[in-house]
Parts: sequence; structure tokens; C-alpha cells
Amino acid sequence: MDASTTSATALRAAHERFVTAPGAVSHVRDLVAASWRRCERYGVRPDGSRLPLLHTASGELAAYRRTHPLATALPLFRELLGAGAADDGHIFAVADADGTLLWVEGDLATMERGERMHFAEGADWSEKRAGTNAPGTALELGHPVQIVTGEHYSSAVHAWSCAAAPIRDPATGRVLGVVDLSGGATIATPPALAAVRGAALAAEAHLARTLTTPVRMPDPVGYDDVRLKVLGRDCALLESGGRFLRLSPRHSEIALALALAGQGVTGDRLAVELSDREVPPSTLRAEMTRLRAVLGPTLLGSRPYALLRPVRTDLGEISDLLAEGRVAQALARYPGPLLPRSDAPVVVEQRRCLEQQLRGAVLGSGDSELLRRWIAADWGADDIPAWSALAHVLPCGSPQRAAAAARAHALDAESAVPPQVVRHAAVLQRSRS
Repeated sequence: MDASTTSATALRAAHERFVTAPGAVSHVRDLVAASWRRCERYGVRPDGSRLPLLHTASGELAAYRRTHPLATALPLFRELLGAGAADDGHIFAVADADGTLLWVEGDLATMERGERMHFAEGADWSEKRAGTNAPGTALELGHPVQIVTGEHYSSAVHAWSCAAAPIRDPATGRVLGVVDLSGGATIATPPALAAVRGAALAAEAHLARTLTTPVRMPDPVGYDDVRLKVLGRDCALLESGGRFLRLSPRHSEIALALALAGQGVTGDRLAVELSDREVPPSTLRAEMTRLRAVLGPTLLGSRPYALLRPVRTDLGEISDLLAEGRVAQALARYPGPLLPRSDAPVVVEQRRCLEQQLRGAVLGSGDSELLRRWIAADWGADDIPAWSALAHVLPCGSPQRAAAAARAHALDAESAVPPQVVRHAAVLQRSRS
């Protein structure tokens, strides 16, 4: 299926079908269908309600751009793509290997349109943050990609088409970044894809001539790396710049909600994600003030509320391992449920989602060792299907097979006993003791 020959209406209809019935992908290219499935696993919102994270520390971005190896190729991109983009009402962008847009230039009106959806310098357009898009998906796949209108996972980008190609270090083959053309209908054509391919090849040739040693990548844009550990603990542990902060249960919920959002959220939206009951705005403001005193103004922003640096979570790391099919590694790094005592809606939803993904991967693996590790943990000890699956994969005649089958049968029998009978038996036992 050719992207340029599929109507925008048909693509949006296919997108709507996938959103309402995940897994039912039709009338889209295979690479788009695979990308949509990844986006669903990453938790990207298809309705456009979460725009890509936009770094606001312009000084940090400027310093990062000056030291980035693709800075030397910027005049070449301007020569090959810049003038044509401006004349045709398009823009071109150069991003780093993580999907952060370093330069966005071209038609001023189109740049303003792009800024409204955070397609701007400093924004994270990786597939994990922005959904299916040419720069992010090209980085994900490692080859040139063209994404048109409704092929974008986020509906906020359905009016756009884009083409992008990765740029590699000629000495090592490592991806340094990506060059992109974005705009209207004429981007959804073979010449646009050929243009970014040519620009990427020209940049690689330029680097081969000017560099005598392999590229040393600068530290990513932003401040010190920030990690948030939220699995198997009631209070999150935040690591930043060598500092370790143990957050209160409520601050743990807020930090997780903001990390998952990826960009600013309003107070009203944050209140809904934190509680089923109404949270007075004054209460939330007071809580955010206390959290800002803990984290500092360089990490926590307001109007809207946002974490101002990219935050890696152990939740996201395990989700990534599962997405890559690395079940054993995911289970080994899973210390327990997400903030297990929290009843915040955003936490409950993410906790259930991760448990379902991990449990399904373990049960579907057919690996006796993984199944043993699952049932040996507190959260898997009473998992009837897991015991049954273990019995099924163990050799016939094995004592362990018989024991696993017996345990599954006993748990099944216990689950069939009405709760009132269990309570009555407990009362009788207490009265006899």
C-alpha cells in the first residue's frame, strides 16, 4: 500500500477503528500498523490530548546544539532543504538520536502552526512521546520513513504529512539524528522522501570528510538525568544529580502522573488523575507548592504543571523490555506492583496495565523457569492459570508437574467456595479456640 495513494479520509477512518478496537488494523501500511501497536503499548494518547514534551531551558538547548555533531551539517541542510521549504510553505527539522528537535526552520506561518502542537526546537518527537511520526518512527526503525495525515498516531498531527531520514556516523554507523520535512500535501509524495534521503546522505558525506575520529555524542539536552522508582514501594524514590529523594505517598502519585503526562497538565486534569473525589483547587495548589519546595523550581514547573526535565521510570523501563519481547529481563527487574497502597486513578490504571502485560507475557512464554519465578512471588502465589500453565509445560510423570496441578486444583476449589461460607467457617474456628 502506497502512503501517497491512500486518502486522508480512509486513513482517519482506519485510525478511528484502531482506537476504538485496538488490534484491529486494516487499510494501513504494515510499518504504520506496527508503529500504532508500539504507541498503544507506550501509552501514547491517540486523541492528541498530550503534546510532546517541550524543553523550556533555552540556554541548555543552545549549549547542547553547539556541541552536537550535526551542527556542522546545518548549513548543508539549509542549502538543500531550507529555501525550498520556505518557498513551498513547509518546514525542515533536525533532531538528535533521542528525537529532540534541535533546529526547525522554513515557512514562518507553518512554523507557527507547528509550535501550537509543540513541533518546535527543544520538543521530544520520539515515537514513545509523540506517537507515529516521520522523525520518531525513522529513528525507531533506522531507515527513511514517510508518514502522511491519518497515519500519525496522534490526531493532533492528522493535518500534516512528513518525511524523514536518519543520519549516521560514517565511522561507526551509529545514528546521530534525523532530518525531516513537514507540511502539507506535497510532502506526501516520492520527491519529498527522496529529498530527505539525499540530505541525509549529503550530511554523512560531509561528516566523513570533516571528522577524523568517531563522533563523541554530547550529553542529552537538559540537566542531570532524573530517575523515578515507583515499583514495589509505597513511596517513590527520585534520583537527580546524585541526590536521592524519598517522596511522600501523595507526592509520589503526583510525580508519577507528571512523568507519564510527558508535558504540562492543568490542575483540573491532575486532580482527576489523583482522586475519584473532588479535590479543591486550593488543596492541590498547596500540595504542588510543597512538592516544588522538595524538587526545586528547575524540575517542577507550573501553569501548566509539568516536570521540566525528561524523567525515566522503572515502570517505563519494564514496559520497554516487554515491548521488545525481553520477558525474562522484565520479570527479573520487576520488584512488585506500582505504588501498591495507592488508589489514585492514574496509578490504579497503570498498575493494572503493567501487571496484565507482564503476567500475560510470562504465561504466554511457555518457560517453566519464568512461571516458577512468577508463582514464587507474593503477587503470583495464588495465580491459578499460572500454576496450570506450569503443570502443562513440565514433563509428564514429573513430581513437580503433579504438585503444580494439585495446587491449581486446590486454588480453584477455594475460589469456588462462597465468601459467606468462608466467613462462617472462620467464626466457628474462633469459637472453638
